[in-house]
Amino acid sequence: MADDYVRRTAITRLEVTDEQRDLLKDTISEWKRGCQIAMDMAWGKCSAKSDVQPLAYDDVREHTDLGSQHAILATHQAAQAITGCIERRSKGKKVSKPTFTAPTVKYDTRTMTLFDDDTVSLSTTESRVRCDLALPDADDGYQRQYLDSDEWSVTESTLTARDGDYHLHIGFRRHKNDTERNTAEDGTVLGVDLGIENLAVTSTAYFFSGRELTHNLREFEKVRAGLQQTGTRSAHRTLEQSSDRELRYVRDVLHRASNAIVDEALRYDCDVIVFEDLTHIRDRTGASWGHKWAFRTLYEQVEYKAEAEGISVKQVGSAYTSKRCAECGFTADENRPTRNDFRCVKCESEANADYNAAKNIGMRYVRRGQQSSRRTGNSQLALKSGTVTPSGGFTAHPEGFEAEFMDKPHPPRANPSG
Repeated sequence: MADDYVRRTAITRLEVTDEQRDLLKDTISEWKRGCQIAMDMAWGKCSAKSDVQPLAYDDVREHTDLGSQHAILATHQAAQAITGCIERRSKGKKVSKPTFTAPTVKYDTRTMTLFDDDTVSLSTTESRVRCDLALPDADDGYQRQYLDSDEWSVTESTLTARDGDYHLHIGFRRHKNDTERNTAEDGTVLGVDLGIENLAVTSTAYFFSGRELTHNLREFEKVRAGLQQTGTRSAHRTLEQSSDRELRYVRDVLHRASNAIVDEALRYDCDVIVFEDLTHIRDRTGASWGHKWAFRTLYEQVEYKAEAEGISVKQVGSAYTSKRCAECGFTADENRPTRNDFRCVKCESEANADYNAAKNIGMRYVRRGQQSSRRTGNSQLALKSGTVTPSGGFTAHPEGFEAEFMDKPHPPRANPSG
């Protein structure tokens, strides 16, 4: 949006010795402590990096083994977390003081150096360690498009400990060209799946339940059928009153759902919200007429509210979005053993079926931009943990959301199909 850079993250495991592993483990521990010290001092007092740094820097240095630059970065991390809390509070959400528990540590160009021999030097609490990047054997691994390019420069990165291994999320950025700056439709995309069990599910794993709506629509239908069968004038008046109550109730549900979807798009800094084509949604979902009307009204409400925020709303073809694996791309009827569950018979990944569909819907729009002459092809899909591109480039969210299994970046497949 206001950022003049395109940002991507390349993730790779590090080859570390036992001694290096201990140093990195200690650094992560001290980093979490440093961030918490800065948070405790600044909470309720200030949120800007320029205010938190002078307030907490000396204490972070005194009470941790972090070097000077890492102490500065810890104060900045605390400031960023406080700013996020203030933004959520402004939207009426309850917030409490964050605690830093994630096994991560931030690096910048002063604390990390990448070398041409596929090694990286990292500052620790004692000395620098130089480790090999465990890159794929193939030269066409997605990391190479950033590591071997003069166009992309290294920016802030994150080291994460997971299952005894250390993974480096290397941040890259490049300047946007004029077309990218002017093309909102090639920004970050939020995919949305509509359904019966869940009225709406987003690619960022936000679920808006549809159970209450489905139950009440059925109850209204029973009442309506009974009154129509009675056929008296009194029954007709009661039918009109019931219909008014039904309409008010459904509009209230859709108002809350549309607000939630737009809020999710704003939270993840999305430029586009994408739904599946609603033309045949009744046939695909087994929806009642009331549901079909609700889906269309919800889409229209999102479109109206999103437009006011400068966010585009689009539709994409719905074919196979419910049966296609968002992890490996394999499409089969057998992938949907039940209405709610998705289990890929090829790669064995599992997910909520609606969540899997939401990611397929969003990624279909992202991929479509790569073949469009009217778009730049630089879209990325918003996930709970970060953003991902069709080529496998992954950018983690700054708030440190934990990646889910289905959010893992993966290399591009040959001839991907929608």
